Amino acid sequence: MAKENKALGREVGFFNPGLSSVLDNFLSEDVLPRTSLDGKTRGIAIISVLAGSQSAEYFKEALPSIMEGGVTADEVYETLYQAVAYLGIGRTYPFLKYADEVLGGNGREYTSATDAAERLDRGEKAQIEIFGAQMKGFAASGDAMTGHINEWLVKNCFGDYYTRGVLGYAQREMITFCLLAAQGGCEPQLKSHTAANIRIGNDAAFLTDVISQCMPYIGYPRTLNALAAIKEVSAK
Repeated sequence: MAKENKALGREVGFFNPGLSSVLDNFLSEDVLPRTSLDGKTRGIAIISVLAGSQSAEYFKEALPSIMEGGVTADEVYETLYQAVAYLGIGRTYPFLKYADEVLGGNGREYTSATDAAERLDRGEKAQIEIFGAQMKGFAASGDAMTGHINEWLVKNCFGDYYTRGVLGYAQREMITFCLLAAQGGCEPQLKSHTAANIRIGNDAAFLTDVISQCMPYIGYPRTLNALAAIKEVSAK
């Protein structure tokens, strides 16, 4: 087991000694020995599923220990900024608030483009790199009633968030996969982003490792749904 993973999985001291003993044994004997993830990757994945599952109180207590695995303050904030696109600001706000409390309010300055045309261009380039050439012109697709959402997806979700830096596209797609898997009810989007992950190098074995390490934080049902999506998409 990698040294940087030792702090992870024991982030919060429970008041219930019986439960603490069960969890500690499960994490130490079963979960951590099965991963090949480094501490940074595992930590970013855990932050993502905690946000996706709305586990804000746990996030606040766990963040210092998670960062011992190698996650930087900039990476914490960038993970949470990206969560805004997939969870909404209302559900992400408590995590940003707690991150400020733990990290002293050192949020990264906003550096993305503000010009509409530049945002659209950057977003489309990111979509094409992640999903493929078929995303060319996606912003202009859709009908008169709902086509603006496609434009927002390109301009905002990808142009504003994916192109901010600090995290690469492969890391951001892993974050998106974790956010979708943890919140549940997003199976079509989960499958789409599973395919995108595989396309840019996060293969089925990697995604299986990621979601397995996140299982203690999101439970078996959502873990099994994510594994089913990986299996279905990778078979194609």
